[in-house]
Amino acid sequence: MANDELMMRYHDEEWGVPLHDDRCWFEFIILDAFQAGLSWRTVLHKREGFRKVFLGFEPERVASMSERRIEAARRNPAIIRNRLKIQAAVNNARAFLAVQDKRGSFDSLIWSFTDGEVIRNRWKETGDIPASTRLSDKVSKTLKQEGFSFVGTTICYSLLQAGGIVNDHIVRCFRHRELNQANSPRRMR
Repeated sequence: MANDELMMRYHDEEWGVPLHDDRCWFEFIILDAFQAGLSWRTVLHKREGFRKVFLGFEPERVASMSERRIEAARRNPAIIRNRLKIQAAVNNARAFLAVQDKRGSFDSLIWSFTDGEVIRNRWKETGDIPASTRLSDKVSKTLKQEGFSFVGTTICYSLLQAGGIVNDHIVRCFRHRELNQANSPRRMR
């Protein structure tokens, strides 16, 4: 990561900052689903390609992507060209909109698992950080019941970390302390 400016910026500015913006949650749902079986670095370096292909991560627009646009996405080297994951993005947009209709926002659903509180872990080494937890198991089960796909427990744990519901910066990382001191919500572009 030290040689990768994009990864460093993501770590230092975004990862683990409490998020309260539905469009940003939707972006992470798409990106984390594409991460399945791959590295976050691979996905992050294609983020702008994903942003273009998935129409600025606007769930209403993604939910109505035509077969022709889906096929164009499958051929686009700017993203990870996995047909199942592309189709899951469209499906998840529809599920996301349904959650918004039912609950008012996706944010209210995702934060309900911790009653709006950040889980502040105290890992000493990155190797101590789990790939999944009972919380991510519960989130995964709920999202699947809501109609989402590519939301296994490991993907859901990544989602919780990215959106700041879980602070998994190791204790000697400057971001661990900063994020524990400030609970300011984040809005992305």
